[in-house]
Amino acid sequence: MENILILGSTGSIGQNAIEIIKKGSKYNIIGIAFNKNISKAIEQIKLLKPKYVYVAKADYIEQLKQLFPTIKYFTQDALVDLIAKSDVDFVINAFVGSAGILPSYYAIYYKKKFALANKESLVVAGKILTDLAKKNNIEIIPIDSEHSAIYQCLDGKRQYLNKIILTASGGPFRQTDKEQFANITKEMALHHPKWNMGAKITIDSATMMNKGFEVIEAGWLFDLESHQIEVVVHKECVMHSAVEFIDGSIIAQMALPDMKLPIAYALYKPHRIEFKNKLSFVDIGSLTFEKPDLEKFELLALAQEAFRKKDKNLGLLLNAADEVCVEHFLENKIKFTDIPKIIKQIIVDFEDNLSNNIFELQAQTQMIKTQTIKLIEKTRGF
Repeated sequence: MENILILGSTGSIGQNAIEIIKKGSKYNIIGIAFNKNISKAIEQIKLLKPKYVYVAKADYIEQLKQLFPTIKYFTQDALVDLIAKSDVDFVINAFVGSAGILPSYYAIYYKKKFALANKESLVVAGKILTDLAKKNNIEIIPIDSEHSAIYQCLDGKRQYLNKIILTASGGPFRQTDKEQFANITKEMALHHPKWNMGAKITIDSATMMNKGFEVIEAGWLFDLESHQIEVVVHKECVMHSAVEFIDGSIIAQMALPDMKLPIAYALYKPHRIEFKNKLSFVDIGSLTFEKPDLEKFELLALAQEAFRKKDKNLGLLLNAADEVCVEHFLENKIKFTDIPKIIKQIIVDFEDNLSNNIFELQAQTQMIKTQTIKLIEKTRGF
């Protein structure tokens, strides 16, 4: 039995992972890490009885110690000590945002079996993490639906790859005229046609920045050049992505939209576990594919260009500025159309001032966030 540590246990990925793990006997959940959702964390601690708990907000420690005095607690900068524990065999990183970058680094550094659901890790530190993974002979197992699909399709056939086909739902505004974008409200943007996700990723799906992040993530994860990554809009969300091989053959991974599938594959590959919901081609009727409108969804085009300039590490700028812009949009402080304008300006201002040192990334990210806030205040006349 392997001891597994779940970072981001109270989020949707973490909760689904716990549900899947509890149905089997391969893993023991030795530790969990969470940010703010203490009520869910208390439920999980009662259920799992973990040996270790990491708490992002130190204020919760005393409350938890009174309820569960025998647990060893970690907080603030001590997360590295938890990941380094010799009895932690497998780390799932399902943290949201840039908080997940250093945990990814430490999981690979300490040579843990590693599954990744934190896309910011590869968007911001793709070269650092993939170089370290090669050095330490660690496989980064993807949990994102699209990257899991590519991972499954490649299975033992990487040498024959020609390109990958990364699918996108198109979000809620696939058929909305660009002229109407200025009228988009947060309520409209949070209404995704297919997936039930957190607010940040749902807004990123609406702008298609999320797909842009996935382009960068896939490029690093599968060691691709920009011309080897094609994005197609597939509104049915049945084909989760595909791989084209050098002979022209295409292998696709298809299933009903359900994040439990890629989580289960990451945990149990090459074995598969049974799920009740099955895909019926007859019920679907037809599948459609179209090119993304890069004039309308400027952030996807911006991310594609960022990966073409991957040595500059522009992913850091995209990620930091986007986090701030989405937060301000959700607070009704900027318009939907302000998001790409602000991010583009941040790239112009800072693209030549970045390093690729893992321990400088957090400070650089914070600096870019601060500058983004200043730009928003200047632009909006706060």
